[in-house]
Amino acid sequence: MTETVCFKCGAPLSPEERREYAGQALCEDCYMDALSPTRTCDPWAVHTARSLKDSQGRHQLTPSQQQLYDLVQKKGEVPFPEAARNLGLTEDEVRREFAVLRHMELLRGCKREHLVLMTLF
Repeated sequence: MTETVCFKCGAPLSPEERREYAGQALCEDCYMDALSPTRTCDPWAVHTARSLKDSQGRHQLTPSQQQLYDLVQKKGEVPFPEAARNLGLTEDEVRREFAVLRHMELLRGCKREHLVLMTLF
């Protein structure tokens, strides 16, 4: 049984775990990301997030979302690579969490020179 690695993340793949996408061998997580990419600008997601606030007008955040929000609140503006290093996440994971927080209108992106930064909404 030959083992290959995921084209995107480098995880070892057995033949039964291997998924093909655009001619690349991917693990299941990377395959799902390829099929459903993160979208930060999604009016329907913003509408849904607004309607899901709790009775006190707040959102329920996951621990990762709360950590990212707290980091941006503390620093003011944070680039994605720095947030990934600080939180022990990959940049893709930070982008997924950011997209959710963007839909909740808690964080937004801004551009400074060539960097995209996260900041408070």
